[in-house]
Amino acid sequence: MHELSLTQSVVSAITERFGETRISVVRLEIGKLSGVVVDSIRFCFDLVAEGTTLQGARLEIDEPSGSARCRDCAHEFTVDDPIVLCPNCDSANVTVHSGRDMLIKSVEVTPACAPPAAAR
Repeated sequence: MHELSLTQSVVSAITERFGETRISVVRLEIGKLSGVVVDSIRFCFDLVAEGTTLQGARLEIDEPSGSARCRDCAHEFTVDDPIVLCPNCDSANVTVHSGRDMLIKSVEVTPACAPPAAAR
């Protein structure tokens, strides 16, 4: 299951970048053509984050469609399936431009608690 190692890489990259700062939200973008099983990433995230500064963080995942262009008829179109055929001419001679990426889009840190008010 390569999703486990992908999730470990995400958690490692965030902990290396933010050190001991607590993380409250992680936003990923995983293209529909990436071959990554998003439900597996969701499952692995809590397991991998346990014991780190990401423990308890909310994971949000955006799954954008891909975009492609037919080399035969120059038609540009969106793609959700890894088997890509031009919807205009049924050609398989297409170039995929996007939808294969997995990105850490943003991270929200947990705000530091304000010191307690002085007793009067």
